[in-house]
Formats: sequence, C-alpha cells, structure tokens
Amino acid sequence: MTDNTPPAFTPRHWIAFTALLAGLVAVYLHLWKLGYMGPLVCTANHGCEIAMTSPWGMFLGVDVALIGACGYTLIFVTAIAGLQTGQVNNPRVTKILMALIIPAFIFTLRLKYYEFFVLKTFCPWCAESAITITTQLIAVGLDWRRIRQGRERGETRNERGETRDERRD
Repeated sequence: MTDNTPPAFTPRHWIAFTALLAGLVAVYLHLWKLGYMGPLVCTANHGCEIAMTSPWGMFLGVDVALIGACGYTLIFVTAIAGLQTGQVNNPRVTKILMALIIPAFIFTLRLKYYEFFVLKTFCPWCAESAITITTQLIAVGLDWRRIRQGRERGETRNERGETRDERRD
C-alpha cells in the first residue's frame, strides 16, 4: 500500500475522531468553569463539580479542562495532518502523536488518582477523557506497529514522505 492509495481506516482516523469529541467535551467543561454554560450536566452525586472545583481541577494555575481542550486540539490537528496524501505512512507523524498522547495519558492517571482516592468521587466527563486518552494510547501503538510493518515489507519513503515498495522498483 502506498501513500497514493491510503488505507480506508488507520489508527490515526480513530485518534482524530476521538480527539475531536473529547476536545469538544473539554471546551464545554472549561466554559462551564468560566460560568458560560449554566448548570453542569453530571451525575446526582455532583462528582463533576467536586472534581472540577477541587485543587486538582487546576494545574500550575491553569484549568485542566483548558489543558485538555488544547491537548486534544493538538492531537486532532496532528492526526488529520497525518491522514493527508504523502503523510499516511510517515513515522514522524506517529512519533509526534506519541509525544502528545503519552504525557497526556500520564497526566490523566494523576487526575484519576486524585478523583478516586483523594476526592472519593466519580466524574463521568473525566471518565470519558480517561477512556479516550487510553484508547488513543493503544491506537498510537497500533499505528507505530503499522508503520514498522510497512518498513519490514520493504516500503520506503521518498523525499516527499510518500512510500514506495522497493520490491516493485
């Protein structure tokens, strides 16, 4: 498979789709925190409000929902750029996605720890983000494997980042 005939679905498609959804949720949560969204749609135990207004709802003075919105935007843009002709099999795109997703996953573990064990609450919106970043971590690993397998089959990239099968040349 070459970049001129991109695959119908790659892990990057999943990463882009889930980043878009999670980014919109993060924007909603940030706007709620700023007072622009009215009541927060959450569970009866108010876990979202508890988590979002706790000291762990901020990181270095920045709202974690805003950090999430920015992070998911970067992931979305990178994944979409990596789906363009000439970039589908570019390992640099996967490395950039890894550089964005792995720290976000670790950051999410920190947040979930405080939510569950310190605050002793449950926030469904936070869980959505945790599930999203976890599936993105799996997807970026699958994308890395897809790129490596392409190289093992003898596909190489030209100066434009397009792949070609050396066995055919």
